[in-house]
Amino acid sequence: MLVKLAVVLLAAVSAFAAEPIRFKARCLEDLTAQIPEILASQDRATGRFGKGIWIVTDQNAMLPLAAAWSWKDSKNRYYHSRELLDAIMAAGDALIEDQDERGQWMFRKKDGSTWGKIYMPWTYSRWVRSYGLIRDAMPAERRAKWEKALRLGFTGISRELTTARVHNIPGHHAMGLHFAGKALNEPAWTTQAAEFLRRVAAGQHPDGYWSENSGPVVLYGAVYVDTLGIYYAESKDPAVLPVLQKSARFHRYFTYPDGTDVETIDERNPYHGRMRMPNPGFTFSPEGRSWVARQLRLRKEPLPADDAASLLLWGQEGEGAAGDQEHADFDYVLGSGDAAVRRRGPWYLVVSALTAPVPTSRWFQDRQNFVSIYHDRAGLILGGGNTKLQPAWSNFTVGDTALLRRRPGDEQPNFLPPNGLRHAPVSARLLDGGRFGVDLDYGSHRGQIQLEVTGPDRLEYRITGAEGMTAHATVLPRMGQPVSSASGDVATLGDAAFDWAAPGAWIEHAGVRILLPPQATVHWPLLPHNPYTKDGRAEPGEGRMVIDLPSSGRLGVVVLPRNSEKR
Repeated sequence: MLVKLAVVLLAAVSAFAAEPIRFKARCLEDLTAQIPEILASQDRATGRFGKGIWIVTDQNAMLPLAAAWSWKDSKNRYYHSRELLDAIMAAGDALIEDQDERGQWMFRKKDGSTWGKIYMPWTYSRWVRSYGLIRDAMPAERRAKWEKALRLGFTGISRELTTARVHNIPGHHAMGLHFAGKALNEPAWTTQAAEFLRRVAAGQHPDGYWSENSGPVVLYGAVYVDTLGIYYAESKDPAVLPVLQKSARFHRYFTYPDGTDVETIDERNPYHGRMRMPNPGFTFSPEGRSWVARQLRLRKEPLPADDAASLLLWGQEGEGAAGDQEHADFDYVLGSGDAAVRRRGPWYLVVSALTAPVPTSRWFQDRQNFVSIYHDRAGLILGGGNTKLQPAWSNFTVGDTALLRRRPGDEQPNFLPPNGLRHAPVSARLLDGGRFGVDLDYGSHRGQIQLEVTGPDRLEYRITGAEGMTAHATVLPRMGQPVSSASGDVATLGDAAFDWAAPGAWIEHAGVRILLPPQATVHWPLLPHNPYTKDGRAEPGEGRMVIDLPSSGRLGVVVLPRNSEKR
C-alpha cells in the first residue's frame, strides 16, 4: 500500500512538473481588449498619445498597437488593420517632430519638470521594435522618413554606449540597438549590442541580482531581466540564458505572496505596493515560468497592454517547476548571510544584513531599515524599505533626528548626516541558531531585532539596543482608513498630521493590532525623499506611520479576523 501511494505521489509531482504553462492566449485577449482605449487616447492631428502634458514615453503605446497589428490569430481582429497601421505611423511621426538635431528629446515629466535632453531608452526601443513589425507595410516615403530618424537616434545611442558602464539604462539602449542593427542593416550595431549585453550578463551577482551601488537593486533588477530576455528571445545568445535562470530564482524569493516586490534589500526603491508584472526574461526557465504563472493568477484585471504585448511577442511558453512554490514553509538565505526570508504559514518575513556608507547620490537610498513583516491577509505591515533625509525610517537612531531633514525646494541637498546623528549602521549580521533577525552595529552603539512567529495571526518583534538609542518601527499606511489607539485616539490617514504621545497598550490600523510597550509614541506622516521629483517632495501616501520606542522592548503584531469589530 505504501509503495502504491509513493508511486501515486511521484506521478502527481511528475505531472505537475510536466504541465506546460501557457499565457499567450490571455496576453492576446488582454491586449486586444485595450486597443480601442489606446486608439481613443491618440490625437489624430498630432499623433500624440496621452493626457495632460505630453511626454515622449506617451508614445510607448505604439508597441502594443504594433503587436496587435502583426500577430496572426483567428481571435485577433486587429491583424493587419489599416486603422492600427495609420495610428502607429502617426505615433512615430510625432517622435520625429520632437527630435532635435542629435535625435534626442527633452526629458519631460507629467508634473511639468524637465530633466535635460535624452535618448529616451524605453521609447527608442519600442519605436524600433514597432518599426521592425510594420516596415514592410509602410509606404516607401514614410519608411524612409522613419529610417532616417531612427538612424539618427541610434547613431547617438551607439556613440554613448562606447563609454557606458553596466547600468539598466545603457543595457536597455543596447537591446534597442540590437533591433536597430537588424532593422536598419547595421551589423556593427548588432555586434556592439551583443558585446555590451554580454557585459550586462557578466555583471550579474552570483546570487542572481544586479547592483548599481551596494547590494541588490530589486525593482530595477526586473529591467535587466526584461532587457536580456527580449534580447535572448531574438538572438539565443548562450551567454544570457544562465543569467536569466538565476534571476528567476532570486525574484521568486524576493516577491511577496501578493506579487509585490520585496523592498527590504533594494538599494534604490522603497515599497511601492504595485504588483510586479512579468516580462519575457522570466519565461526561459521552469522556475521563472512558474513565477510568471503565479503573477498572472494574482492579476485579476487585464494585463497592461505593454506587458501583454511583450509577453506575446517574446515570451516562451513551456514546462513549469515541480512542487509548491507558493504555500510551503521555507527558509532562504541570500549569499553567505546578506539577507534571509522566512515563510511560516501566512507570514512572509525578510531581514537584511546589507549595509553601506550613506550615498551622496539621490538615486541610492540609505540602508537604514532592515526588517519587513508581511501577512497574507494584511499585506505588508511593518518595514517598507529605505529613503534619504528621513532618519525616522531607520530601525535605530543615535542622536537628534531633527538634524537631518529635507528642505522644501532644495534640488541639490547634502544627503550626509551631520555630526550628532547616526541613522545607518556600519555593519550588520543575521542572527544564528535558528533565530530570525539581525544585529546592527552603529559604531559606539549596537541594536538587535528578532522576529518570532507565535501563531498564524501573531508575531513578536523584540528590540534590544544600547542606552542612548531610539528604536523606530515603520507602519505601512492604508490611506483613507482609520487608525485608533487603546487610549482613545482616532484618526483617518490622510493629509492631516498627528503625534500621539500616549497611545496606550496598542494601536490598530487596517485589520492589524500592534501591541506597544510603555513610552511608545506614534507619528504621522513621516515623509521620504522622493528622488523622482526635482526637489524631493513626497505626498502623504508615500510616508510611514512611525512608532518611536525605547531602545529595548517588544512589539506584538496581531492580524485580526476579517470584518472583526474593534476590540
